Amino acid sequence: MARFQDLEVTDVRNTIRDAVVVTLKPKNGARFGFVQGQYLTFKQDFDGTELRRSYSICSGRDDGLLQVGIKKVAGGAFSTWANEDLRKGMVLQAMEPMGTFHTKVTPEHAKHYLCFAGGSGITPVLSILKTVLANEADSRITLVYANRSVNTIMFRDEIEDLKNQHMGRLSLIHILENDAQDIDLFTGRVDAAKCNALFERWIDIHSVDTAFICGPEPMMLGIVAALKDHGLREDQIKFELFASGQPGRLPQRKAAIGAVAKPTQATVIMEGTGRSFSMGRDQSVLEAALENALDAPFACKAGVCSTCKCKVLEGEVEMIANHALEDYEVEQGFILSCQSYPISDRIVVDYDQH
Repeated sequence: MARFQDLEVTDVRNTIRDAVVVTLKPKNGARFGFVQGQYLTFKQDFDGTELRRSYSICSGRDDGLLQVGIKKVAGGAFSTWANEDLRKGMVLQAMEPMGTFHTKVTPEHAKHYLCFAGGSGITPVLSILKTVLANEADSRITLVYANRSVNTIMFRDEIEDLKNQHMGRLSLIHILENDAQDIDLFTGRVDAAKCNALFERWIDIHSVDTAFICGPEPMMLGIVAALKDHGLREDQIKFELFASGQPGRLPQRKAAIGAVAKPTQATVIMEGTGRSFSMGRDQSVLEAALENALDAPFACKAGVCSTCKCKVLEGEVEMIANHALEDYEVEQGFILSCQSYPISDRIVVDYDQH
C-alpha cells in the first residue's frame, strides 16, 4: 500500500519562465527507486485544505537524481506555489513512484521508439529518453515535441544536449503552433492529419516498435488514430494523459442513479484489513472509502492517474472514465476507484493488489 514519505528539496530551478525542475532527496536514507516514465503524487495543505497533485519524474533512471517538472497552471494552487514559493531545504510529502508509462529496458535489443509530447507532457518522455539512450545502445528514438512557441519549450537545452551526445540515435522534430518555421509541416497543431504527413515524409512508421504519447486528450486521440491507421497495435502504443479534470462526468452519473437505489454493502481491504460499511450507489468507491475514514490513495480524482487503483474481488462496479488502466488490467478486475460506482448489492475491493 502506497504511503507518503518525506522528501527534502535540494534544488529548484526554472527550465522556462513558468516551469520549475525540483530535485528531491528521500530523508532518513529511505529507498525511493523509480522506473522511467513514472510519477510522484504530492500532498500539501493550503489554508486547511489538503491538495494532492501528481507530477512526472523527468530524471533518467541512471542519473542518480530524483527530479520532477512542475509547470505553472493558471489557477493551480499547487503548481503556482511550487513555482513561486518552493525553496531548497523545504520538505514535501510524496507517495512512492507509480505509473505504467514505460516498457522494459532490454540492452540486447535494437528498437525504434516514437515519442510524442505536448507542452509539459515532455516530463515523463524525457525520463524515457535518458534511460533508453543510456541502456539500449543500439536503439534509436524519434521525438515529436509540440509547443505553442519557442519560449514555451521545456527542457530545450537538455534535449539538444541528448541529441548531440547520441548522434544518429535521437531525432527531434519541433512542432510550433504559433511560430513559423522553415518547413510548413512543422507549424500548427499535432493532429491525425499532421501525423499522416509526418509518416509519409519524415518518420518511418513501419520501423516503430513502441510509441509513447503524453499530452492533452485531443492531441493524444488524433495521434492514436493515426498510429493505428498505419498499422500499430494497441499494445505498441503507450499514453499518459495529463488533463486534470473531466467536467460533467460525475454529476451526470449521480443524476442518473436517482435517490431510491438500494444501498450497497461494501468491504474495502487495505494493508490486509477489511472494513465494511454501507454506501450509496451515487458514491464512487473512493468517496465512500474516504467518508468512512479509510486512508485510500488518490491524486487526480479524474481517472487520469492510476493512484487510486484497486481490484474488485466480489460484486460489480461501473467505471465511467478510464485514462490510466490497460485493457488487460481491467479484464483482471482492476478499477480506478475514483471513477467506479457500485451496481451490485455487495462489493469487495482490495487496494493491496496491484
